[in-house]
Amino acid sequence: MYTTDLSGKDRKKPAPSAAEDPALLAAFEARVANDEFIEPKDWMPEAYRRTLVRQISQHAHSEIVGMLPEGNWITRAPSLRRKAILLAKVQDEGGHGLYLYSAAETLGASREEMIEALHSGKAKYSTIFNYPTLTWADIGAIGWLVDGAAIMNQVPLQRTSYGPYARAMVRVCKEESFHQRQGYELTMALCAGSKEQKRMAQDALNRWWWPSLMMFGPPDDKSPNTEQSIRWRIKRETNDELRQRFVDVTVPQAEAIGLAVPDPALKWNEDCGHYDFGKIDWEEFYAVVRGEGQVAKERMQARVTAWEDGAWVRNAATTYSVKRAAAKVAAE
Repeated sequence: MYTTDLSGKDRKKPAPSAAEDPALLAAFEARVANDEFIEPKDWMPEAYRRTLVRQISQHAHSEIVGMLPEGNWITRAPSLRRKAILLAKVQDEGGHGLYLYSAAETLGASREEMIEALHSGKAKYSTIFNYPTLTWADIGAIGWLVDGAAIMNQVPLQRTSYGPYARAMVRVCKEESFHQRQGYELTMALCAGSKEQKRMAQDALNRWWWPSLMMFGPPDDKSPNTEQSIRWRIKRETNDELRQRFVDVTVPQAEAIGLAVPDPALKWNEDCGHYDFGKIDWEEFYAVVRGEGQVAKERMQARVTAWEDGAWVRNAATTYSVKRAAAKVAAE
């Protein structure tokens, strides 16, 4: 669902390995500049591999943790249709996490190491999931705004330079497009309902607007990895470029259903052809990154509990796989 650079504003750029062959590095840079895919067995700089492991695993963590805010509304969905839609959406997010963990494993990272990093707090996930879902309207806001922001981030990743990541994003983007449409449709239905339902939709927009803008990561001048990631074609566009596009697309959508974006500074700038918008509270962003979000502890506890409770399933699957492999060898 969500890939954001959350490595921290004080992160140092990785130093190149002294063992890297200049000829290999030059050939790699030329392939990337020529928009060729880098595949798992190809030579790559260690800094490139580390950057990808961090970004892809963080993306996978976000998909898995992202199941939680919506999952707790499945039993409270107002109709069977809404329940079926939400079930399908949450299931999609779990699948996205699996695609992405598998992509990260092609770079030499193990599933166990990535999960341990998430549970210990070493690895980050999208800050948006550390906010609570207080009403049914929040489910619409997540689909419309959060998945809408995710699509802005992820469509360019279909052309990222690492082949397994790019190919995984093709299916992810198709499914995220459905998620965004159903969220907007849900919000539109609330706005066409009673005064209380429309008030609920406006309240959800008020609470999710600014966290959605934060999803694109810190401003470009505070994002230490952006320049290198763009040069290596890991990213195709900067945080600020994607954030601006999201605002330009989403504001007319809000106006079309009678909702007001909660930003008094918001106005159309005829000269540049974009919306001007207010300042983002970056202190709040970094506080949430540090784990100080409203429901950060609950989110992580839920993930750790699920992992521990599912240990017997993983052990049973591993035991069965070993027995099946042994039986196959014995039969040969």
